[in-house]
Amino acid sequence: MVTVGIDPHKDMHQAVALAQDGTRLGRAKKVNTGPQALGQLLAWIRALAANSPVLWAIEGGPGLGRALADALLGAGQEVVWVPPRAMAAHRRLGGPVGAKSDVIDAVAIARAALADPDLARHRIDPQVRQVRVLVNLRQNLTDQRVALTNRVLAAVHIELDHRLGQGALKTRAKVGRVRALVEGAGLDEMVRWALLEQLEEIHTLFVRAAEVERRLKELVEPLAPNLLGIRGVGVVWAAVLLAQVGDVSRFATSARMARWAGSAPIPVFSSGRDRHRLHRGGNRQVNRALHSIGVVQVRLGEPAREFVRSREGAKGTKGAYRALKRHLVDVVYRAMVADQVVRGRAEVCLQPAT
Repeated sequence: MVTVGIDPHKDMHQAVALAQDGTRLGRAKKVNTGPQALGQLLAWIRALAANSPVLWAIEGGPGLGRALADALLGAGQEVVWVPPRAMAAHRRLGGPVGAKSDVIDAVAIARAALADPDLARHRIDPQVRQVRVLVNLRQNLTDQRVALTNRVLAAVHIELDHRLGQGALKTRAKVGRVRALVEGAGLDEMVRWALLEQLEEIHTLFVRAAEVERRLKELVEPLAPNLLGIRGVGVVWAAVLLAQVGDVSRFATSARMARWAGSAPIPVFSSGRDRHRLHRGGNRQVNRALHSIGVVQVRLGEPAREFVRSREGAKGTKGAYRALKRHLVDVVYRAMVADQVVRGRAEVCLQPAT
């Protein structure tokens, strides 16, 4: 088995090939991004690896390297994703102290793939890809709205000498109330116009985000009925989970998914006693989704409330909620596996008869 580590960039990709024992094979290969990259990389690796199977390891989530990963998968190659943290750890272990270059990063990516056989495999699911694009768009719109909201709150406080609460612009109705406040204030014409323009932009961002959520609902409801059946899982959080997890079968167990999400506590053995510490790594978007689901369940459901209450004495409130998140990973994992099985059956039924 030959492992190729790829450090992806906007304009070019750096590739390095390693043998099974971690030694370098031949010279590193740099290719420009674009349709020609696939042919150049395949010709390069055939000359190095002959008939050996090849594993392509690309750094990061599906971002700058997505187009290349899709092309490699379409060419019958096996592709895995290497988390940046894993790459950085192997760069510190195997590279010169303090040194950093594209070649060093590519070698670290390949070594991380050699060290971990359970890395996420790249899969092409057109429906999940659509969900991912919409989730990213909604997040961008939300980030813009939050940044603009903070500026407007500050401006209203300065110009009107009126302090608004943090939630004063969290809904379209509240934006309308603040607009009425600005219109009725004795402000200079240009100051009033500038504030009203920003409030109108906030309203527009709300409308655009609502349209994205409507489209997400159309996509997610057929894809994840079991996931949506969990209390506290709405369309947005279901979409986030689908977009981030992708192919749930890449996790052999829910415990592995919990470790990937950062929801599994890390055992501490050097203390001489049985204890665990918080895992501050993992996928933060999935971790946040699990936390929000847990908060809703505690607020609305007696089983979750009792779960937290029974553990607060020994773990504290934060520890009890962390335990609830770990339990929720099991529930979410089972639901996503069930949904994926149903989707697989539906795809088989849709295949034309031969």
